[in-house]
Amino acid sequence: MASDPRGKAATLALRRRLLSNSCRLFFPEDPIKIVRGQGQYMYDEEGTEYIDCINNVAHVGHCHPLVVQAAHEQNQVLNTNSRYLHDNIVDYAQRLSETLPEKLCVFYFLNSGSEANDLALRLARQYTGHWDVVVLDHAYHGHLSSLIDISPYKFRDLDGQKEWVHVAPLPDTYRGPYREDHPSPAVAYASEVKRVVSSAQEKGRKIAAFFAESLPSVGGQIVPPAGYFPAVAEHIRRAGGVFVADEIQVGFGRVGKHFWAFQLQGEDFVPDIVTMGKSIGNGHPVACVATTQAVARAFEATGVEYFNTFGGSPVSCAVGLAVLDVLEKEQLQAHAASVGSFLMELLGQQKAKHPILGDIRGVGLFVGVDLIKDEATRMPATEEADYVVSRLKENHILLSTDGPGKNVLKFKPPMCFTLDNARLVVAKLDAILTGELEAKRLLLTVSRTQHAQGLGCDS
Repeated sequence: MASDPRGKAATLALRRRLLSNSCRLFFPEDPIKIVRGQGQYMYDEEGTEYIDCINNVAHVGHCHPLVVQAAHEQNQVLNTNSRYLHDNIVDYAQRLSETLPEKLCVFYFLNSGSEANDLALRLARQYTGHWDVVVLDHAYHGHLSSLIDISPYKFRDLDGQKEWVHVAPLPDTYRGPYREDHPSPAVAYASEVKRVVSSAQEKGRKIAAFFAESLPSVGGQIVPPAGYFPAVAEHIRRAGGVFVADEIQVGFGRVGKHFWAFQLQGEDFVPDIVTMGKSIGNGHPVACVATTQAVARAFEATGVEYFNTFGGSPVSCAVGLAVLDVLEKEQLQAHAASVGSFLMELLGQQKAKHPILGDIRGVGLFVGVDLIKDEATRMPATEEADYVVSRLKENHILLSTDGPGKNVLKFKPPMCFTLDNARLVVAKLDAILTGELEAKRLLLTVSRTQHAQGLGCDS
């Protein structure tokens, strides 16, 4: 491979000239120019290696050779649209069906998670004959106009909440109204959804769907209490709506215990629609919607075909099949369970040492560390979280923050992230927090000394 002909400063200058400022970079004060990825590692133009704890898109690892090979070999033979009969698309649908509850047996293929959620919204409205949507606070479901409208994370900074959108509290047992000491937080939070639905119905509104990430990510790496989704689904279906599980960030074995994160809510719980993207193509633009025969038939009844030029192409489906092969051959779901459990254990040990670590939560390789200023108030430690991420970057570890307070360190690395990676990351985090605490103690000591000296001069 030829060496990079352009330096970092020149690339940054060109980007600033040609791309909108809305297209933001990680670490904007000192961005990294990444030129190569392999497994759970990324490399800058100088060859510096970084552990990638951000990219859940490179699900089975950056540039996995089997995935790259599958795309290359199919590209050499044929890549066309899905209106031609081809084995790859039906083989891929068959393989996906084997991972899902039997009821979810009809598939649509697309290019992105946003397209998948937009189609899910269309399916829900056509099937129910209703228009309104219930979503969770702080949710994000995509960048299309239809999805900005159902994403409080975005619409609160834009045009505001539409009359057909109804927002329920995020089922956060650390910061929400019903916390870890509540006897039944799942029922309590589901009752909030029921209240939102009833309020909408009193105004003459009709509910088409409830949308939720199976584990809310932008909301702060939230793990809804077990039993919450089944109770919500009961309220939504009673109102004539359907339940849409957004698995774009968290599906495909990331939670370890199950292939799909919605299965954490109980084996009997089955959504009406499941959307997937990001990880299913390991960086290749492929996405999917899975639904029931009943929902699909209602959509077909319009007489309008669903066609997506690149969705379900032979190359996209070859890539999707390769990702499933790697997950199975390398036993990455079980790997996520064991490494994720180990990471949670290590972080839990740090929590006892550093009061700034307010809550450690997660499942498999989807983990959030909630940083707080004060244990009593649980005030988000936003500046401290930003500092930690910056210092980790200096230690060649890439991590990001999320949550309403931008204070939650979020771990969602490629699934090949190892026990040694976990040890190193937590050791670096410990060193940073220890250094920060020592600096604060020193500052406090100096302040107290100066105060005492000041009192002595006045006496």
